[in-house]
Amino acid sequence: MGGFLHNQETLDEAAIRVLTKLTGIRNIYMEQLPAFSKSDRDPVERTISVPYYALINIMEHSEELIEEYSAKWFSLRNFPQLIFDHNAMVEKAIKRLRSRASTMPIGFELLPEKFTMRQLRKLYEAIWDENLDKRNFTNKVNAMDILVKLEEKEMETSKKGSYLFTFDKNKYDIKINEGFQFKL
Repeated sequence: MGGFLHNQETLDEAAIRVLTKLTGIRNIYMEQLPAFSKSDRDPVERTISVPYYALINIMEHSEELIEEYSAKWFSLRNFPQLIFDHNAMVEKAIKRLRSRASTMPIGFELLPEKFTMRQLRKLYEAIWDENLDKRNFTNKVNAMDILVKLEEKEMETSKKGSYLFTFDKNKYDIKINEGFQFKL
């Protein structure tokens, strides 16, 4: 998806406008990527593109996006061939997402408010396209002390149930101010 910059708007404003127009979604994590400016990237005219990527929780928005906006979801590994240099833009976005997910808690944007440790691990496995050791991942996350373990359990995936957690943004912000570095 894409659009053009209007005269009186910034790049960020244009990206938000285009995303809202094409998805109806507001207030989600978006990040600008480097510009694409090769003179021959568009055969019709000189075009400079400044791509953004956004994190959309498809569990919350999938049906409405499919119905209203004809959205389609693809795995990071098997997305379709796109026009011009747009595949390179997607590859840059994937690389940036993987890097950010290692150093910032952006993955929590894609989870429900209450989630299991398994859901968190599966999310990071999908982002990084690799299997993660369950015990090591859980120990790393718990050592950061930025989650709140709830007394509630998710009972759908096992008889014993799995404890639910929430991300504590206030605790994370305090730790960041004290020099904490998020590292998964």
